[in-house]
Amino acid sequence: MFDRIMATLAAEFSDAPDVEQITRILVRLLLAAILGGVLGYEREHHGKAAGVRTHMLVAMGSALFVLVPNQAGMSIADMSRVIQGVVAGIGFLGAGAIIKRQSEEDVQGLTTAAGVWMTAAIGIACGLGRESTAVISAVLALVVLNVVPRLLGNGRHRPAR
Repeated sequence: MFDRIMATLAAEFSDAPDVEQITRILVRLLLAAILGGVLGYEREHHGKAAGVRTHMLVAMGSALFVLVPNQAGMSIADMSRVIQGVVAGIGFLGAGAIIKRQSEEDVQGLTTAAGVWMTAAIGIACGLGRESTAVISAVLALVVLNVVPRLLGNGRHRPAR
């Protein structure tokens, strides 16, 4: 009976059959967590609601949503539907960050929502093994969040009336 239990446990963990596969999973999920955490730290540092933990979970979750089907050998066409589902789902999460005040001009949370959306895209890149693309994207996102506001002066651009 003990042998059957051990064989069942071994079969249950057969999605990572060797050190290479375990390393691949760890690298992709950890990189997603780190990049999401960096973006989340930037948002949390500026007092935004979606901070480090939110961005880390969004990035890792997005990576996992594409990592598992990719490991299972899902076709590109089917994978595109998985990605579409992640993008749509993140849209709902981002929508929760957007607050419209009474005045028509006072809408808050758009940058946070866009940042969560970007974090999901970075997580997807990590999950698909596009680590360089993910790192470059995270650096560019940090530039947008930190440099562009300085160029615009205070970071708040109001439309002309």
